[in-house]
Amino acid sequence: MARLKEGERIDDLERNGYRIIQHPEKFCFGMDAVLLTGFARARRSDRLLDLGTGTGIIPLLMEAKYGCAHLTGLEIQAESADMAERSVELNGLSDRIEIVTGDIKEADHLFPSASFDCITCNPPYMIGQHGIANPDAPKAIARHEILCTFSDVAAQAEKLLKPGGHFFLVHRPFRLAEIITELVRRRLEPKRMQLVYPYVDREPNMVLLEAVRGGRPRMTVEKPLIVFREPGVYMPEIREIYGY
Repeated sequence: MARLKEGERIDDLERNGYRIIQHPEKFCFGMDAVLLTGFARARRSDRLLDLGTGTGIIPLLMEAKYGCAHLTGLEIQAESADMAERSVELNGLSDRIEIVTGDIKEADHLFPSASFDCITCNPPYMIGQHGIANPDAPKAIARHEILCTFSDVAAQAEKLLKPGGHFFLVHRPFRLAEIITELVRRRLEPKRMQLVYPYVDREPNMVLLEAVRGGRPRMTVEKPLIVFREPGVYMPEIREIYGY
C-alpha cells in the first residue's frame, strides 16, 4: 500500500490500472495536462522529459499511452516531487520513470545537452504575481510565472532536445503571439497547433502546440477540440483521451 501523508488521496487514472497520489488542498492535475498527453506523440524508444511535472501526471500518462523507454519529471516543489515519486513507486514504474527535484531554469545543469527525444510542459500560464495573496503557495507557483517564465522553459527545451526532437506544450491562447515568437527565436519551429474550446460557441481557453528543434517552417492547425457537449457531458473525443 502506498505511503500516504495527511490530506492526500489516491486517484485512478483509468489507464493501465495506474493511480496517482494527490493533495486536493494544494494542487491536483487538471484537464490541460490530460489533453496534452492526448495531443503529444511519442515512440517506445523515446527518452522524455516533463518540465514542471507537479505530481507526475504527464510522465505517468505518457508511459501508459506510449511506453517510452525512459521518462523524467522535473519539479521544483519538493512536496509535489515527493508525491510524484511515491506515485511512480505505487505503480511499479521506478525503473522507467525518474522524478528529479530541481529548477527548470537550471535543467541544463541537471541533464546532458541534447539528451531527450521529447519534452512536455504544462507551464504556469499567468504573468507575474498580480493579485496573488501568497506567492509561496503551491497552487500560485503552479499557475503563475513566479519561479520561471515561458522564455525560461523554451530556452531549456532548446538546450535539452536532440536535433529534430519534439516539444509539446499546453498554454493559454491570449499569449499565443508571444509563445510562437519565443519558440521561433529558440529554433523550436511550431509544427502543429490545436485550440481547445470549453463549448462549441465559446472562445478557446487552451492551445496545444508541437514544435520541432531545427524544424522547417510549416505549421498544421488541427481541427478544434470541444470539451463539453453540454454542462457535465464530455464530447466523445474527450472521453477517448481520458480513456473511459
